[in-house]
Amino acid sequence: MSKNSCCRGPGYATPLDAMKSGPREKLLYTVTVQPNLDEPHGDYLSTVDVDPESPTYCQIIHRTFTNRKGDELHHSGWNACSSCYYVDENAKSIPKRDRLVLPAINSDFIYILDVVKDPRKPEIIKVIDGDVLKSHNVTGPHTTHCLANGNIMISVMGDAQGNAKGDFILFDSDFNCIGTWTKGEKKALCGYDFWYQPYFDVMVASEWGAPNKYRRGWKSTDLDDMTQYGCRINFYKWSTQTLYQTIDLGTDGITPLEIRFLHDPKRAEGFVGCALNAKVFYFKKKPDSDEFEAKKVIDIPGKLVDTGSGTAEDMGGMISDIIISLDDKFLYVNCWRHGDVRQYDISDPEKPKLTGQLFLGGAICSDLPNIVVKEDKELKERPPARYVKGRRLEGGPQMMQLSLDGKRLYVSTSLYSPWDKQFYPQMVSKGGHICLIDVDTVNGGISLNDNFFVDFANEPYGPGLPHEMRYPGGDCTSDIWLANDA
Repeated sequence: MSKNSCCRGPGYATPLDAMKSGPREKLLYTVTVQPNLDEPHGDYLSTVDVDPESPTYCQIIHRTFTNRKGDELHHSGWNACSSCYYVDENAKSIPKRDRLVLPAINSDFIYILDVVKDPRKPEIIKVIDGDVLKSHNVTGPHTTHCLANGNIMISVMGDAQGNAKGDFILFDSDFNCIGTWTKGEKKALCGYDFWYQPYFDVMVASEWGAPNKYRRGWKSTDLDDMTQYGCRINFYKWSTQTLYQTIDLGTDGITPLEIRFLHDPKRAEGFVGCALNAKVFYFKKKPDSDEFEAKKVIDIPGKLVDTGSGTAEDMGGMISDIIISLDDKFLYVNCWRHGDVRQYDISDPEKPKLTGQLFLGGAICSDLPNIVVKEDKELKERPPARYVKGRRLEGGPQMMQLSLDGKRLYVSTSLYSPWDKQFYPQMVSKGGHICLIDVDTVNGGISLNDNFFVDFANEPYGPGLPHEMRYPGGDCTSDIWLANDA
C-alpha cells in the first residue's frame, strides 16, 4: 500500500478478507443469450435471486434486454474492483463499483449498465457501437478488467476483418475509447482472457481463435492454421505494455481459454484450462528471471465415442472454465462435453489432487441413444442422466461462479450459442439452466444441491442460454488484488 493511501475503494483489502468478511451472495447477474437470431429483444442480463430467505429464491426477477439482434453477450466485468481498493490521498475521487460492462463477441458492441440505482433492475446507460472497436482495428471483445488507474481494459480476439489478433482495448472511467493497450511491434497471434500482477510487472493472456473461425461453429480443419487458432499463453510487461514471452503449449494446449493467477498477489503462478483436449497447465515465474515456465498438471483423457456415424472419434472434455477459491486451496474445472465438474486440491499447485467429481449432463449420458463409448480410460460405465426438480439436465456444465466463502459453486450450461447449437441442440431448444453445487471446504468434496434450480426454458421470448455469472459486490473471477506495496 502506498504511504499516501488514505481512502478505501470498492472490494476488499485481500482475497482472504473477501473470503472471511464478504457477505453471502443474494443476486446473480447472469448473461443470457437469445438463440433465436430473429427475436428483436436480443440477449439480456438476467437478475437471479439466490437469497434462500427470499420469496423469489431461484427465480429470474428481472431481465435487461439489449433490444438488438445478433450480439452474443458473453463475459462481463466491472468499472472498478478490489484492484481499486487502496486510493491515494491525492486522488480526485474514490472509485465505485457501479457499472457492469457487457461486451458482445459477435456484434462488437459493448453495453454499460448501471447496477446501483436499483441493483435488482440493472439499466443500460451507454452503448458503444461496434464501429468504435473496428476503428482501432480490433473486434471480438471478451474479458473486462478494471485497472487501478480508473481505466477499463477489454481483451479482443480479432482485427477489423475478423482475422485472429491478440490485443486489448482501453476505455476511460466515462467509457470513452482511449485506444489499444499493447505497445511495440510484437503482438500475440490470438487473444482471449487475461490477468495481471503489477507486483511482478506482468500480465498473462490466453488464446481462443479468429472471430471468422469461431463464429461459424467448430471445425477440426481450423487447426490446420495455428495462426488463427490458439495454443499459446502470452506474457506482457505491465509497466511497458509490451509482449516479451510466448509459451507454445503444443497439441495438448490447443485453445487455452480461462487463465488465472493465484489470488495471492505475491505468488507469481497460476493455471490455464485448455479446452479442446481437456488439459490444465500450471505456469510459474522462474527464479531470478522475468520469464515463466509452464507444464501440464491435469490430463483428462479423451473418450473414443461413436455418436451414430459408425466411426469412433476422440471426444475431448472441452474445459471451458476454471475457477480458484479465494484462499488458493481449490481449483474447479468443468468438462462441457464429458459432463462433469471436478474439484482439485492445489495446496501443492504442481501436483493437483482430485478431491471431488460430479456429473451434470454431458454428451455420453447412458440414456442417450446411438451413443457407443468404445474406450474410456476413466469410467467403467456411462454416467446416468441427471435430473433436478423433475428436469433432465441438458447440455453440460459450463461457466462457474464460486461464493466468496467457497461453499457454493453455481454452474450454467451455455458455452457460445453457435457451438451450443452444434453440440447440444436439445439444450438450445429446451433452454439452459443454473445448478448449485455444495462444497466441503474443509476436507474437499462436492455434491449437487437438489433444492436449487434456475430454469431458462420458459423465458418471455423463448428458451434462453445462460452463460457467465457475477455478484454485485465482486467475485472470484472479476476481482484482482494488488500487493500492498505494489
